[in-house]
Amino acid sequence: MPLDLTRRHFLGGAAALGAAGQAAPGKGTLPSRPLGRTGATPSILAMGCGSRLAMYEEEDKAVEALNLALDLGVTYLDTAQSYGGGNSESWVGKVMAERRKEVFLATKIGLRDYDEAMRRTEESLKRLQTDQIDLIHIHSLRGQEDLAAIEAGSLRALMQLRDQKVCRFAGITSHSYPDVLATALERHDFDCVQMALNAAKQGRSENARNPVDHLPADSFEAVALPVALRKRMGVLAMKVTGQEALVGSGHGKSGVGRLLQYALSLPITSAVVGMPTLEYLREDVGFAAKFQPMARADMDRFSEELAGANKQAMDHRFHCHVDA
Repeated sequence: MPLDLTRRHFLGGAAALGAAGQAAPGKGTLPSRPLGRTGATPSILAMGCGSRLAMYEEEDKAVEALNLALDLGVTYLDTAQSYGGGNSESWVGKVMAERRKEVFLATKIGLRDYDEAMRRTEESLKRLQTDQIDLIHIHSLRGQEDLAAIEAGSLRALMQLRDQKVCRFAGITSHSYPDVLATALERHDFDCVQMALNAAKQGRSENARNPVDHLPADSFEAVALPVALRKRMGVLAMKVTGQEALVGSGHGKSGVGRLLQYALSLPITSAVVGMPTLEYLREDVGFAAKFQPMARADMDRFSEELAGANKQAMDHRFHCHVDA
């Protein structure tokens, strides 16, 4: 993470959203949206508990951040079995022991083998201190071979876990390969999907590492999102800031507020955002609390600028990426 991350986070933020500011301390509420056909209605801002939660470094500081997020109105926590070698789930579990009923809880299975996926999920339940997880995703779908491996193993485990009520809903995530994700969504009965959705139009498949002389049209927004919406899945956006690569000043960069506004103006339920400091957390909650949709014409202009400057770099950076 860049050393000037805090400074870069705020650049352009206030100007982007006008009245958006820090949320008041104490109990809060955030806007919520239906999660597809599930019946759940989590907050439009979700706290990502991957590498950015790990930046708190110590358990007590991470637990403080998680509790603050809930106090400010965040009701969706997003973790994974692989995050921090299990530390993320353990830290989230410390909060779940006291506040489980306040949270829509999601984790992810990274392994592709059926037996290993089942075993690791038993460990997840213990770390998370719960007997039921709201949503379990297959973690980070990559190419066609990876989809075949999922279909041969961990997908069967996931659907069995849903049938057994270990989880309420089943989903899948992808940082790259929008066409393969669209195929997976067409083939299988997922309730939810989490994909990279940002103003740089992230997502490009087998050719992601190859240079191009024009802006490619393929992206999650163009290829996979329409399938999810047609099948009435709950859609979660991730990589809204491109892990801060889109944040800054000048051409092709933006404040976090406007990047979040763009993502939330898409037909999604929640934006999953990593918030590695309490300052970040309060600021992002402030943006979400004051959210107003971006006009379609403004979205198009904003995306044209950011995609032209960043899409190829984003697609290369996140090719086969797995947040740890």
